[in-house]
Amino acid sequence: MFMNDVLKAEALSSLFGQTLTLSDKIHGNQGDTLSLEDIFYSIIVKIRQAQMKGFFVNAGELFDPQYDYDFTNLSDFSQCMRGNEPYERPKGWYRIALKVKGKYPDGDTWLGTDGWRSHSVSGEWPVSYHGTSLDGAHGIIKGHYKAGARAMYGRGIYSTPNIRVAEDEGYAKTFTSPSTGKCYKVILQNRINPQVRWICPISGHWLIPVNEGTSAEQERNIAEISIRPYGILIKEV
Repeated sequence: MFMNDVLKAEALSSLFGQTLTLSDKIHGNQGDTLSLEDIFYSIIVKIRQAQMKGFFVNAGELFDPQYDYDFTNLSDFSQCMRGNEPYERPKGWYRIALKVKGKYPDGDTWLGTDGWRSHSVSGEWPVSYHGTSLDGAHGIIKGHYKAGARAMYGRGIYSTPNIRVAEDEGYAKTFTSPSTGKCYKVILQNRINPQVRWICPISGHWLIPVNEGTSAEQERNIAEISIRPYGILIKEV
C-alpha cells in the first residue's frame, strides 16, 4: 500500500475527529502542537473542546516507520501469541507504527521484543483493537473508548482482541483521503494491561473498568496504565 506522512496524518485525523496539520516545526506557541499522549487520550476518553481546532502534529514525534508493517497481502497463517493471548495478525491491513518506545515510566516491556516471533514474552500485554465511529454497539457502551454510563458489563473502556469484530460490527472509522482520493477504514491497534482487564462473556470484548465519579485526571491515569495504542491500522475500501 502507498503510504506517506500525509496519509498517516489523515488517518490519525479521522480517529481524532478533527484535521491535524503536519508540521516540521512548531507553529506559533507550543500549545498548537499536539503530543501523541494528548491525541490518544482525547480519542480514548472522547475529550472534545470547542477551541480544539487548527492543531499541528509533528510526524517525527508521532510515527515510527521502522515498525510499519504491510499485512495487506499476508499469506502466512502461523499462529501467534501476545501477552499469553492468541494474536491473529491483521491480514488485509497496513500498520502505521506510533512512536511509543520510551513514552511510559514503566519501560517498554508491555510491547514485548522486536522482530517476528510466534510466542509471547514475559511481561508483554495482549493486543486489542478499536475504532471510534459508533456511538454504541449491542448496548455495551455509548461511544466505545469512552468512560460512559450505558454499559452492559459495567462502566469503562471497551476494546476487542478480534479485528473482525472491530471491523464487521462497524467500529472502524471510514474516511476519504484528500491526498489520494481513495476511501479507507481505520482502527487502532493497542496493547491492554491483563492485570486490570475484564473479559466480557460471549461478546468478545475486553473491559477496563472506570467507576462512576472518576475525575478526568484519574481517567487519564487509568487509560495510561491500562490501554496503549501503538499502531493505526488502515485498509483501502
